Amino acid sequence: MQIGLVGLGKMGNNMRARLRNAGIDVVGYDANPAVSDVADLGELAKALTGPRLVWVMVPHGKITDDVINDLAEVLEPGDLVIDGGNSKWLDDEKHAKQLDAKGIRYIDVGVSGGIWGKDNGYGMMAGGDPKDIEFAMPVFDALRPEGPRGEGFSHAGGVGAGHYAKMVHNGIEYAIMQAYGEGYELLEAKDIVHDVPAVFAGWQRGTVVRSWLLDLLVLAINEDPKLDELEGYVDDSGEGRWTLEEAIELAVPMPALSAAMFARFVSRQGSQSPTMKAVAALRNQFGGHAVKKA
Repeated sequence: MQIGLVGLGKMGNNMRARLRNAGIDVVGYDANPAVSDVADLGELAKALTGPRLVWVMVPHGKITDDVINDLAEVLEPGDLVIDGGNSKWLDDEKHAKQLDAKGIRYIDVGVSGGIWGKDNGYGMMAGGDPKDIEFAMPVFDALRPEGPRGEGFSHAGGVGAGHYAKMVHNGIEYAIMQAYGEGYELLEAKDIVHDVPAVFAGWQRGTVVRSWLLDLLVLAINEDPKLDELEGYVDDSGEGRWTLEEAIELAVPMPALSAAMFARFVSRQGSQSPTMKAVAALRNQFGGHAVKKA
């Protein structure tokens, strides 16, 4: 199996390593020549045997648009492009039509796993034609966690379904992180609790609130129990907003997400709440997202 990988940032570079460890031949391209295997996308296409499989792992928006435009010029009919970034699902139909005009196939894949995916595997939600999904399945199997395929990979539906599912996934993530952060602040506020890190650590097995996000919060507060090193400033990368927009459009009540989203806005107005420091620490733990030092 052979694949071209465009975008070798924090996740893309780790994905290249995991794929190679699984025996898949990866040709990577990045604008940074220090990490790139080839000089440009034209060279990437020449290095791959048809029908080519090219995975795009770059920031959503104009950068993804530009890469899709460039790939449309260097790939050939029968090749397959996968957008594995956090693109908005509405962009997928546009990209699929653009590539289809050239006879190039398209899949969108929402990817979760952050900077830990290299060792733990990535959860993936795919959208596209079943035949295209099957063609790329060796790559999905190499990237997903060990265990049953259905517990780490899903074919969500047609083009756009993968990114839509990932959008909702991230909306849920916002609410969970906010709940953990609020719990952290309340425990810190009550003088009867003398060891807050121990309480969170004790929730990691057997309790109904155990999760990987909880494990990461334990790591964060063990490193900095009072989170004194961080500002309570929390950015957002778009998916939470898109989820909330869809909830409004479809009249689906999502009060937990809306509260979490607006709490992030408040955090950027100078709030230094322990809750938002915990949320910032979580974002840094799973995704390597930038935090502001106190």
